[in-house]
Amino acid sequence: MKRLSFFVLFTLSILILRAQEQKITITGKPIVTLFANYHTGLGHANSSSGFELDRAYLGYQFKLTENFGGKVIFDIGETNLKGADLERVAYVKNAMLSWTPGNFTLDFGLVKTEQFSLQESFWGYRYILKSFDDEYKFGPSADMGIIGKYRFNDYISADLSFTNGEGYKKINKDNNYRYGAGVTLTPVTDLTFRIYGDIYTGNSDSTENQSNLSLFAGYRHKLFRIGAEYNKLWNATFTEGNNKDGYSVYTSVNAGKKFTVFGRYDYLHSQEEQFRETDGQRILAGVQYTPIRFLKLSPNFRNWNPQNGKAESFIYLNLEFKL
Repeated sequence: MKRLSFFVLFTLSILILRAQEQKITITGKPIVTLFANYHTGLGHANSSSGFELDRAYLGYQFKLTENFGGKVIFDIGETNLKGADLERVAYVKNAMLSWTPGNFTLDFGLVKTEQFSLQESFWGYRYILKSFDDEYKFGPSADMGIIGKYRFNDYISADLSFTNGEGYKKINKDNNYRYGAGVTLTPVTDLTFRIYGDIYTGNSDSTENQSNLSLFAGYRHKLFRIGAEYNKLWNATFTEGNNKDGYSVYTSVNAGKKFTVFGRYDYLHSQEEQFRETDGQRILAGVQYTPIRFLKLSPNFRNWNPQNGKAESFIYLNLEFKL
């Protein structure tokens, strides 16, 4: 493993030296993205209401040469820690360099992962709800490591990743690593298929390796898009028998230049009874209004029906501002 890490760092050094040999004209742009909402519960959940700043992404994207650049993004969000005095906490979400010679892309650093990147893009409403793997913690959206991507032609592309596996909120202090691979197929225009799998190694002989499988199919039309994904997680948190799976189906229909109507259904299931505390079904439906290019507004209804417990329904008004 140390040899592989050394090879990665050596390769990156060569890339930087090659970039320096070229004429450098630094260009860039700021990154500013805000997610906020107002929500109120219905029925027995009506005591839950208020305004929230879900996320603030602040950063800068730069380009040193035609095929060498990078970006740094800070993620400011809620602590999610019971009893914590801090109401907001900031993390470095991305701090990465990218080298793109032709159809090949190499990302190094604190990179955006490929596990559900396509699904999140296809879903298209990250400011309202995360995509399935992200929402139910099947994998991190960013991680420290290296990712290589190659587009063979208009029909097929592939990616390989070697990362710490713990995500961008934790520092790797063990010998655990996540090895991932994915293939994306576009047999005809606007029709996309993807398969992805990874293995996240345990830190001892008594710990089970965790592994993931993601399958996706989606179709885009100028009037609508529809996507479906199936996800399987074996030995979650390195616990033998903690196997989960589920699927997500979503669609979006254009209703004019500034309006879209969307809906989504999620189903999450654990194999063993003892791990079903977070299982359930989710329904989401709403309308998006885009008054200007930088701003999106969405009134929406969502219902969460847990495996064990009472169903909860909410009305949300979500906002996204993005430069």
